[in-house]
Amino acid sequence: MKKAILIALATGLSGILVQASDDPFFHSTDPLAQRDEYGLLHQMPAPNSTDFAPRYCWRPLYYLESDWKLIRQPAYVGALQRDLRRLGYYCGPINGVFSGEVSDAIARLQKNCSMRVTGTLTVPVRRALFLP
Repeated sequence: MKKAILIALATGLSGILVQASDDPFFHSTDPLAQRDEYGLLHQMPAPNSTDFAPRYCWRPLYYLESDWKLIRQPAYVGALQRDLRRLGYYCGPINGVFSGEVSDAIARLQKNCSMRVTGTLTVPVRRALFLP
């Protein structure tokens, strides 16, 4: 009697598991996506063009640069755009160009952090974003 109950439970559970594996809720609907036994494989995000821009090899050297020199360095502006996007102030592309959108994002950050609103890169903005 116990064997019959166990066999019935095993066949019932196997039918439920087969239905769950075909359900798109558990798996991606993209047929060409690489998969592992749990679903999609984790893939690295595409790198930004500023990831390969020249930069200083030692972080404290950025403290010696003035703000107007820093906004001409694509790697630094890319890091600025990345951190502004992380906090939700910037929604544009991370391309290393100090544009009007970046200036508006800095102005919104300055307003929310009770700083003097200028829309330019200043030392308090750099400190708020933990940038050198």
